Amino acid sequence: MGGWSSSTASWRHKAVNCPTTYCTRFEGAIMGKLIKVGAAQISPHFFDKEGTLKKTCQYIEEGGRLGLDLLVFPETYFCGYPFWRGSVSVRRSTELMARMIHSAIRLHGDEVEQMAKVAAKANVNCVIGCNELSDQPGSLTIYNSLVVIARDGQILGRHRKLMPTHSERLYWGLGDASDIRVFDLDIGRMGAAICYEHHMTLLRAALAIKGEEIHCALWPGWWRVEGHLGAKVGQAGAENCDLESAIRQHAIENGVFVVSSSWYLRPEDIPSDLQDEMKYNLAVGGSCIVSPAGLFLAGPVFEEETIVYAEIDLEDRELAKAYVDGIGHYSRPDLLTLDIRDEAWTQTGPEKLQQRSEESSQAERLLETLQRYQISPAELEEIVRASRDE
Repeated sequence: MGGWSSSTASWRHKAVNCPTTYCTRFEGAIMGKLIKVGAAQISPHFFDKEGTLKKTCQYIEEGGRLGLDLLVFPETYFCGYPFWRGSVSVRRSTELMARMIHSAIRLHGDEVEQMAKVAAKANVNCVIGCNELSDQPGSLTIYNSLVVIARDGQILGRHRKLMPTHSERLYWGLGDASDIRVFDLDIGRMGAAICYEHHMTLLRAALAIKGEEIHCALWPGWWRVEGHLGAKVGQAGAENCDLESAIRQHAIENGVFVVSSSWYLRPEDIPSDLQDEMKYNLAVGGSCIVSPAGLFLAGPVFEEETIVYAEIDLEDRELAKAYVDGIGHYSRPDLLTLDIRDEAWTQTGPEKLQQRSEESSQAERLLETLQRYQISPAELEEIVRASRDE
C-alpha cells in the first residue's frame, strides 16, 4: 500500500496480481490480454487548483511507473467535496459554494489540458472526478463531473452526475441525456457513475445496454455509518457501508469489472476554517477492484493514501456472462424495456430540436431573401448551376 506526502515521495501500493481468484477457469480456456487498473485513494488540496493539479500529475506519473492501463480518481477530487453540507448556515454555505466555483475547472481548461499531457507521457487512461464549471457562456453553475482522458492525451469527454444526492442539490447542477454514455478506450468499453448514481437502477441498466465492460465508480469516501445521519445511525463500522453492496451488485448485474475510487481524508487535509464543520466521518478510504462475480480482487483498503490496483482479464467476463447476461440470454425485452432519451435539453428546448429550429430559421431567411428580390426557386437553381459551370 502506498501514500504521498507533500514533502517526500514515499510510495507503497496495495495490489492483487491474480485476475482469476474469483472463479475457476474452464479447462483449456484461452487467457486474454491482461489489463492493469488502479484506483487513487487520496484527498485533494481543498479549493486549491494549483496544489491539486500538482498532486494529480504526480499520481498519474506514478500510475505510469506501475504500468497501469487505467487510473481512476475519486468524486470531486478536483478540488473538494462539500462535506460540510447540512451542517452550516445558509450564509456560510453560500460563502463556501463561491469558493467551490472559484476552484472549479472546465472540460477543456488549462488544468485538464495539463493532466492530459501528463497522461499521454505516462501512457495511462485517466478518469478524474471534479467540480466542473459550466461551459455555457455567462453561467457559473458547477457540476459534479468526471473527465475521461485517453492514454494518448485526448480528452474524450465528461459525465455529469444526473441527480445530486440530498443536500448536494444546493451545490451542483443536473446532468442530462448526453451524460448517459460509455467511452471507447483501447482497453475496452468503459462506463462510469458517481456515488449514489449506483442506486439509480435505470442508469445502471442504461450503462449495461450501452455495452460497458469496465465500470468506474467514484465516491467521496467509504463512511463509518455509526457517525452518519438518518436511518444508518443504528449500524456500526465501515463494514456496513452501502458502497460495498452497491459496487458488488453492479459488477454482478452488468457483468463488468468495477474500479472503485474513494477519498481518504486526513484531519490535516481539512482547511483550518472547516475543522469544526465536518460533522461526520465520510472518507476513510475503501477503494477496491471488484470482479464480474462480485468478489474483491484488491482492497478495500482503509485509512491511508494509496493506489489500489489489480490485473484483470476481460475474457473472464465470459465466465460471468455464461450464468447471467442481463442484456442477452437473461433478459426479457418483450416484457421489460428501457427508454433512454438521446436529446440534451437547453434553455430553448431539446438540443436536437434546437438544431432543427436553427435550420428552419435559415430556410425561412433564404425564402425571405428570394421573395425580396423576386427570385423563384427555379431561378435560384439556374443561378447555382451557372455559377458551378463557371
